[in-house]
Amino acid sequence: MKGTILIVDDNPSVIDSLTLFLKHKVGKVISINDPKKIIEVFQQEKIDIVLLDMNYESADNLGQEGLFWLNEIKKLYPDQVVIMITAYGDVELAVEALKMGASDFILKPWDNEKLYATIINCLDLSKTRQKVALLRSQQDQLKQNFNKKPHAILGYSRAIQEVFRTIEKVAPTDANVLILGENGTGKELVAREIHKQSKRKNDIFMSIDMGTITESIFESELFGYKKGAFTDAKKDRSGRIILANEGTLFLDEIGNLSQAMQAKLLTVIQNREVVPVGGSKPVPIDIRLICATNRNLNEMVANNMFREDLLYRINTIQIELPPLRSRDDDIVLIANFYLNKYSEKYGKRNLSFSRNAVERLMEYHWPGNIRELSHAVERAVIMSEENIIPPDDLIVKKSDKAINLTEKPLSLNEAEKIVIQGAIKRNKGNLSAVSRELGIVRQTLYRKMKDYGL
Repeated sequence: MKGTILIVDDNPSVIDSLTLFLKHKVGKVISINDPKKIIEVFQQEKIDIVLLDMNYESADNLGQEGLFWLNEIKKLYPDQVVIMITAYGDVELAVEALKMGASDFILKPWDNEKLYATIINCLDLSKTRQKVALLRSQQDQLKQNFNKKPHAILGYSRAIQEVFRTIEKVAPTDANVLILGENGTGKELVAREIHKQSKRKNDIFMSIDMGTITESIFESELFGYKKGAFTDAKKDRSGRIILANEGTLFLDEIGNLSQAMQAKLLTVIQNREVVPVGGSKPVPIDIRLICATNRNLNEMVANNMFREDLLYRINTIQIELPPLRSRDDDIVLIANFYLNKYSEKYGKRNLSFSRNAVERLMEYHWPGNIRELSHAVERAVIMSEENIIPPDDLIVKKSDKAINLTEKPLSLNEAEKIVIQGAIKRNKGNLSAVSRELGIVRQTLYRKMKDYGL
């Protein structure tokens, strides 16, 4: 049987007898003679069953110390399986222990067959409780990840059809995938589609925006932590990587990781195991890894900003998403999808675009890609007063295919100022989002804004 059993008894002969009997029947047996060391063991090991003596020489032999430590364990670890060890005359105390949360009890001297049967049953109970706890945590994460139902990837253009073909080939495998593309091109949609077509489709899809994970919380968020690992660690918590076990882990904006965070992530990917903060025992993981970024990782490797060995690990297959401006055949199709979606949302039925509005959609450059198109259509639906949406409701420029440098030469600084202004406008002044879109750290963004008077 796989499992770890902790024996807590101050009688050396009891410890020796139990250890000798159990050591070839379970995965691991740990013993301590001082119950004050119980919490210390819990911080270092994942314990399936505690065999806890009722009486200790330091106490009054009335079983109260055993009940005290049972209560302490259950306060900190409510789902922990505990079997009480008691003398024949203390059955009433054992019954009281059951009422306090003990799973069973054994009488000294014990019958080995009965002891073995009790251990088997309690190991099954322990594994069941662990699965329930993990499922509960996964359910919480699923609620966060699926607040909005993702829609299908739309498009008839040659560029997006090539992406579809790649997804179809790579999805059935467990190969690591790196998705590249500008902000708003639908990188997470592609990741979800790969998961949907994979053999892990019935398991969890865990999406993490690495751009929002600071270095100070990186390990605790991704790897989890043990109770007492730091001041606010009131109880054990599974990290997001562990919660993604047997499913798909999607790391968005992976280009935003610092060198230190890259090194820690690389270790996890290489070893396929996680060590929670404050713990010492690695937890094996089985995940399908998909990463995404809008940054040029090869250029970052050349500038010593991204680890080359990590890049090799995450891009077994690389998918590059085309920007919306190169998908002319898809713009109206996608716009009509969002028109139907927001018409339903805001209770405005039978809306359609005027011919001039369609022309406006087609001639615009869409620097914010599908995300900008979605926002433009939503605004148009909200502002519409008639069934036909005019071009002015779209709030996009009449002609903005691209900056034509041959028509109006710009200096490098002038062009950079325009790019930063556009990013600030698109992200509504959210400088963290601006820095992620432009691929620069916030300090550099602040300095350039100051230089350009923005």
